[in-house]
Amino acid sequence: MSISDGFLHPDRLFPPEPALRNIARDLYATVRDLPIVSPHGHTDPAWFADDEPFEDAASLLVTPDHYLFRMLHSAGVPHAALGLPRLDGTAPQVDGRAIWRVFAEHYHIFAGTPSRLWVDHAMSAVLGCPEPLTPANADGLYDHIGEQLGRPEFRPRALFSRFGMETIATTEGALDPLDHHRKLLADGWIGRVRTTYRPDAVTDPEAPGFAENLQCLGEITDTDTASWDGMIEAHRRRRAFFREHGATATDHGAPSAQTADLPLPEKQRLLDMALKGALTPTEAELFRGQMLTEMAGLSAEDGMTMQIHAGSRRSTDRALLSTYGPNMGADIPARADWVGGLDALLNRHGHASGLRIILFTLDESTYARELAPMAGHWPCLLIGPPWWFHDSPNGIRRYLDQVVETAGFANLAGFNDDTRALLSIPARHDVWRREVCGFLARMTAEHRMDGAEAEKIATELCYGLAKRAYRL
Repeated sequence: MSISDGFLHPDRLFPPEPALRNIARDLYATVRDLPIVSPHGHTDPAWFADDEPFEDAASLLVTPDHYLFRMLHSAGVPHAALGLPRLDGTAPQVDGRAIWRVFAEHYHIFAGTPSRLWVDHAMSAVLGCPEPLTPANADGLYDHIGEQLGRPEFRPRALFSRFGMETIATTEGALDPLDHHRKLLADGWIGRVRTTYRPDAVTDPEAPGFAENLQCLGEITDTDTASWDGMIEAHRRRRAFFREHGATATDHGAPSAQTADLPLPEKQRLLDMALKGALTPTEAELFRGQMLTEMAGLSAEDGMTMQIHAGSRRSTDRALLSTYGPNMGADIPARADWVGGLDALLNRHGHASGLRIILFTLDESTYARELAPMAGHWPCLLIGPPWWFHDSPNGIRRYLDQVVETAGFANLAGFNDDTRALLSIPARHDVWRREVCGFLARMTAEHRMDGAEAEKIATELCYGLAKRAYRL
């Protein structure tokens, strides 16, 4: 990740106390240029498969990033003004420069947010902008960025190399044909870019078109997905197909952490009712919970790392959901019960030697109370890094402060950036690395570890742990 600071302060995010700052600087020097391991995210695989130049500053920095347009929406900016496509496939014809001007006019609302850190980093350290964005310089910076994007070194594969990226994982649904990954496989790029198996559309009976999706899964795997055992076999086969395209992990978004371990007749009854669309909300939750347990069993078989994201109430703006679809910034943190929720799964599969589960939550109250003690006991559990709203300097500080004393460092999963915006990847990793070094500087200054141990742990947190967590 050999990129300059540009207009950014070189000591950003380090502790203000001189002694701690000096220790943090020294630690940061040992991890700054480590390769980036990005084992979970949502960047567009077409970027790497086709390697076409990005169009302009707006399509590169603004429209792929729901962290940005959710805040712009909060300031009254209509989604149409940003040219965002609707579910029906239509998109307002808005010039990229006009979108960029709107962004510049509202850039002040991002003060104090991690988005400001990420965008400033992208503009300064990557795109070579001489100063931060303002309404006055918006046109000039737009033209500057446009000129940069026309150069071959700013194409996606070149940026991949420039950022020092060792591997990046995209995330695709179970029914995705993986056409872009097929092209990457032919080009010898699988391994550098890999997919992740996201089966929510065929494991959540409340997902739109669930019955049709499950039928499609059966057709492409040549299985009977109307029977419980046939459905599980369909997942087994589909996961193998994803592994051929680099997948080492699965990803599961669930309203709660509830799991279940039901007898086969009850599982089949739930499936029969789900295919008819006749489940009650309680039964739908039970179905999802049983599917998490089944997915854990498959991960114990095939070695794919299982990621569970819970503690998020998704798509709370129903009008936005019906017009633009999910992942538009209307997800809100919710309470999560990890101990009770995972009880069935862990008591069924928790000691399986091949199982590895990474837990992500938006409910920070569970870090010290539940997740750290659980990861400190169950061999299969790792605690994922701060996610969504908490992927921030203060969120990282709270996370490390709450989990390390009980879970240690070895039961953490390192860092993943979980982003849709390519240029925010080095920025997010840089924030993590700086915060890790600040945290370890305090431990070193308090003589809880020496400098050599701190350097080793910093390298693990910024590189080694993620590689092992995702079996890379």
